[in-house]
Amino acid sequence: MKFYDFDKIMRKYEENIDQYIIDDMYIVARLDGRAFTKMTKNLKFEKPFDEMFRDLMIETTRHLMKNSGFNIIYGYTQSDEISLLFHKYENSFCRKVRKLNTTLAGEASAYFTKLLLNKFNDKDISNFDVATFDCRVIPLPNIDRVVDYFNWRQEDSHRNSLNGWCYWTLRKEGMSKGKVTSKLNKQGNSFKNELLFQRGINYNELPNWQKRGTGLFFNTITREGLNPKTNEKTLVKRRDLVTDFNIPLGEEYSAYIKSILAYNYI
Repeated sequence: MKFYDFDKIMRKYEENIDQYIIDDMYIVARLDGRAFTKMTKNLKFEKPFDEMFRDLMIETTRHLMKNSGFNIIYGYTQSDEISLLFHKYENSFCRKVRKLNTTLAGEASAYFTKLLLNKFNDKDISNFDVATFDCRVIPLPNIDRVVDYFNWRQEDSHRNSLNGWCYWTLRKEGMSKGKVTSKLNKQGNSFKNELLFQRGINYNELPNWQKRGTGLFFNTITREGLNPKTNEKTLVKRRDLVTDFNIPLGEEYSAYIKSILAYNYI
């Protein structure tokens, strides 16, 4: 059988379950680290939060926004997850779900692993497994649902942060995993805040990135430069990627997301 005949027969199987995001939908992609709990334990990252790990997630988000080949206008990362908001008119791969998922997952996995190897090149990492991410594409019908999505992920960040601080504070006191889980089961935020406060930890005063996550967006930055012809100082405007460790909450965060959409003419 000739190639053309093979191709005609086999393409229909390969493309049988392909899906495409229609043109008038917004696209968010969420990546999650696979088995990161084991990986962070093996590499002895600090619990519940580690600045090195945070920076690895941020650098991976920056890489995806700048170098993945997609027009991504907002990135959000908390814990071991990354959410990416595409420009509404991004049309790479004709918005084919399979291609978006596999490209982003592969790019994030490779880049994060590269960063890890660079960070730990002087240490024994014989038990090191490559870092891998999965990815899901989420089509959203309008700006309100885009805003809802990022508010949802921020609420998840707050919940995980408070639970994490309580869990690891008790574990470091010597309490077993089972007892900690039982103690925190079905307890509300007031109980958890008080638990931490009794141990000298004011949850409200912890760094915002631990509670709210970190946002990344493009903005026009004015910087002082030097005119090479006249050797005079001049102000230069350039589009730069900003990392925000103090993203707002609630309605202010909703307005924040809308302002990013407006900046990108959506």
